[in-house]
Amino acid sequence: MFLKPNVVIEPLVMKWYGWSHLISPATLSRNIVGRHIRIMNSYMKSAKLHQEAVKNPKMLGGPFIDYNNDRTSEIEQLIEETLIRQNKLIELNHAFTDLNDLLKNNAQGQKLESLYEFIPKPLKGFVELVYDVNNNPSFKIYERLLYQEYYDESTQSIALWETNNDSRPFVLSTPRINNENVLFLEIPFSSPIIDKISYSKRNSIDIEPLISELGLTGERKRLFENLFSNENPNQYQNYSGDRIRMRYFGHACILIETNDISILVDPLISYFGYMSEIDHFSDYDLPEVIDYVLITHNHQDHILLETLLPLRHKIKNIIVPKSNRNSYLDPNLKLMFNHIGFNNVYELDELEEINKNDCKIIGLPFMGEHSDLDIASKLCHFVQIGNFKLLFVADSRIIDSSVYEQLQKTVGNVDVIFLGMECDGAPSSWLYGPLMFKKLEREYDQQRRLSGSDCDKGMSLINIFNPKEVYVYAMGMEPWCEFISSIKYTDASNPIVESNRLIEICGQKGMIAERLYGEKEILYSK
Repeated sequence: MFLKPNVVIEPLVMKWYGWSHLISPATLSRNIVGRHIRIMNSYMKSAKLHQEAVKNPKMLGGPFIDYNNDRTSEIEQLIEETLIRQNKLIELNHAFTDLNDLLKNNAQGQKLESLYEFIPKPLKGFVELVYDVNNNPSFKIYERLLYQEYYDESTQSIALWETNNDSRPFVLSTPRINNENVLFLEIPFSSPIIDKISYSKRNSIDIEPLISELGLTGERKRLFENLFSNENPNQYQNYSGDRIRMRYFGHACILIETNDISILVDPLISYFGYMSEIDHFSDYDLPEVIDYVLITHNHQDHILLETLLPLRHKIKNIIVPKSNRNSYLDPNLKLMFNHIGFNNVYELDELEEINKNDCKIIGLPFMGEHSDLDIASKLCHFVQIGNFKLLFVADSRIIDSSVYEQLQKTVGNVDVIFLGMECDGAPSSWLYGPLMFKKLEREYDQQRRLSGSDCDKGMSLINIFNPKEVYVYAMGMEPWCEFISSIKYTDASNPIVESNRLIEICGQKGMIAERLYGEKEILYSK
C-alpha cells in the first residue's frame, strides 16, 4: 500500500498547530498562557464574536477561533485539560514574569548575587542573572536544562487527514477539535512511525504492522486504512543533467539540484492529488535524498514542521542559523530539531562556510524583519556551484546597505538574487506578543513590523550585487500558504505595488526580473 498523495500529517501540541515556538519549553510556556488560553477564554466569553470576526477579511490572522458552529463545550474541555496537563509550563510562564519583575524592581546596577535566593522556584537552577552594557538587568536561560525538566513529548500528537483543496483556517488561532474525518495519533514528533508513514508515499509497505504498533481498532483502523491505496505513484527521476536546476515550490521554498547535490531552502510544500487553483510542485517532485536543507529563520512559514517531519527520512543535513545563546527570546534551533527527531542538524554562523564537491554555502547577515528584537537565529544564504552564484535573502529588510557592501567584498557579484518583499508585515505583537513582558504601545507596535524590503531597499541590494536575474519570493501569495501566513493581496496592496516597481526598474536595467508564484523551473550553466 501507498500513502495517498493528499494526506496531511499535521503536528499538534495539546491540539494546537505545532510550530517552532511550541517546542522549546520557554517559548511554549509563554504561548500557552499568552496565546492559547487567552484565545480560548475569549471564545468562551463570546463564540459568536469569533464566528463573525473570521468572516471579515481584515481580521484574517487575528486571535479568533475559526469554527462555523458553536464549539464552546469542546473548548471548555480543552481549557481544563490544558490547565491540568500543562500546569508545570503555566507555572514556568508565571516564573518568567516574576523574575522579570524581580530584576526590574531590585536591580539598579548593584551586585546581583543577593537576588539569586529570590529567583522563582520553577526557574531555580535554570537561569543566570546579568546586566547588559547599559546596566539594564536581564537573565540568561540554560536551555538544555529547561528541556530536561520541562520538555514533555506526551502533549504532542499528529492528525492525519485528506485535503481536497487549499482552504484551511488560520492555524495559529484555532485548535484542532475532534473531527470524524481526522485520525488523531498520540505519538510525539520524534516517533519513527512518522518516518514509516511518510516513506510509504513513494514506497509500498505492509500497513498491518503499523496498525498493530499503533493499536488501532474499529473506526480508527478504518480511518487509517482509508489513507492508503494500492495505486503506485509516479517515481521521481533524479536530475542527471550537467546544469543547475532551480525549482520554485511556493513562498520561500527553492530546490537547487545538480547531478550530484540537492539543496532545499525553507521547505513549505503543498500536496498532490487534489484540485488546486494553480499549478504547483509537490513533495513528489523532491529527490529521494536531500543533501542540505537550509533554514533562514525561526518563523512559522520558514520552519514548517508539517513539511519537515514527513521529509525527515530524506534529509542528510539540516543547516540552521546559530541562536543568541541562552536567550529565551531566541530558542536554539539545533536543540529544537534534535528533540523532534532530527539527528543531523548543524549550526551555521555568519560568514561560516560549508563546502562539498564544487558547492559552497556561506551564511550571511540577515537584517530586520524581527521587530528590532535581538534575534540571532537568522541567516541569508549564499550558494555557489562551480562559478554560478545564488543569494537567498528571504525576508531580510535591507536597513543598512553598507553591511551588504562589506559582504560584496567577500562573495563578489552574484548571478541570481531571491528577495523577499512582504514589506508591510504584521505588527510585532502578532508573533512576539506572548514573549514580551511589557506590552508595546500601539504606535510602536505598528512601527516595529515583521516586514521585508520595499522597492528602494531591495534595489539597494541589487545595485550592490549586480545580479543578472532577480526573483521576488517569500510573499505568502500562494493559496496553500494562507493557513500559516494569513496573507491575501490585491493589486493595490503595498507589497504588490512595491515589487512591481522593483521588477520594472530591474527590467529597465536589462535584468531578468519576476515575482514568483505557484511553480517555476529554470536551468543554469555552472
